[in-house]
Amino acid sequence: MLSNFSWPIRIYYEDTDTGGVVFYVNYIKFFERARTEWLRAANVSQYALTETHGVMFVVKSTAVDYHAPAKLDDELKLTVVVERLGRASVQFLQEAWRISEDGPKLLATGRIKVGCVDTIAFRPSIIPDEILKKIKASE
Repeated sequence: MLSNFSWPIRIYYEDTDTGGVVFYVNYIKFFERARTEWLRAANVSQYALTETHGVMFVVKSTAVDYHAPAKLDDELKLTVVVERLGRASVQFLQEAWRISEDGPKLLATGRIKVGCVDTIAFRPSIIPDEILKKIKASE
């Protein structure tokens, strides 16, 4: 169901450098927003995760390949796919696509690994069963 999850964004002036091209680090922000919306669509509230379960997701690693630039006013589609689900971590494959009359164009590909940590000690923690079930249902 959500394995084809996508989230639309528009490129604003604040996202670009002086050449009107999206500054490379902004793709990491875009991917973060898409994962947050993916969690919301799976009925997982990050706030409730910390308040109810005492855990949160933190980024452990990122690897992004840039294929083509996004520019001011471009409309993008960000995708989220779970590549690997462990007991305490999730690895995502994410893509940023430009949507235009010429058809979609792949702009960036990211592999992001997030870990579940205890909110007090910031040590690895297992993902609560209730949350794991929601993530598995969204694959």
